[in-house]
Amino acid sequence: MEEKNKVVGSTLYLVGTPIGNLADITERAKKVLSEVDFIAAEDTRNSAKLLSALGIRGELISYHDHNRREAGKRIVGRLLSGESCALITDAGMPAISDPGEDIVRECAEAGITVSVVPGPCAAVSALALSGLPTARFSFEGFLPVQRGERAKRLSEVREERRTMIFYEAPHKLRVTLEDMRATFGGERRISLCREMTKLNEEAERLTLDGAVERYSEKEPRGEYVLVVEGFTGAVSCEETERLTALSPEEHIAYYEAEGLSRMDATKRAAKDRGMSKSELYKLVNV
Repeated sequence: MEEKNKVVGSTLYLVGTPIGNLADITERAKKVLSEVDFIAAEDTRNSAKLLSALGIRGELISYHDHNRREAGKRIVGRLLSGESCALITDAGMPAISDPGEDIVRECAEAGITVSVVPGPCAAVSALALSGLPTARFSFEGFLPVQRGERAKRLSEVREERRTMIFYEAPHKLRVTLEDMRATFGGERRISLCREMTKLNEEAERLTLDGAVERYSEKEPRGEYVLVVEGFTGAVSCEETERLTALSPEEHIAYYEAEGLSRMDATKRAAKDRGMSKSELYKLVNV
């Protein structure tokens, strides 16, 4: 274990940082941050506060969406020369809906070792809080800024059956909720999570109709993670043909894998096959 935790040169460390509560920092994260040759951060001002609170002093350079090309080349060059670097984002895991994914790819192409130091992740934390099915999910990140492009993206996932996770800024929340309702329908369930791990942690579990109504009066505050129920409507003719070609056991297992209970999965499969639940139950329990 000691060798695994030892910081070595020519290595990029992806270090997860707290999404709100400083106590969530791991011992390994503190060790790596204090021992690497330099730290690349999304916002050096925010990261300087974090490092100061942890009592860590080290070289801090900026790596963000607007300088990723130039800064990335410098980071790769220093890593190739034998230095070690920790990459951090403002909160959570770097390289997840973050320009860090570029530097990871560049390091992989250059043969540089990349090591992960796990930490908090807003998307998975919100999913756990949501009360929606967690067995299968789709991370969609931030939607496009342009409303037309955003509507197109939402249309592409309208019949996504997995639970979906989106990030959204407070000033765009109302418009995004309206667009989601227009695309997914007002009865679709949604959980709006904010201030996770902080004193005012909040998870509002509503329908999209309810969310639009709530935020027509309530002022959005803080960054949001939106966890949206997957599509539960009837499948298309092509999809029905594909599913009914499966064995009854496989058909039920398909819906169970989507997060449905055994009973609900059997009901759904029976409906696809044009038979009663009891008839299908007899088939799979012969």
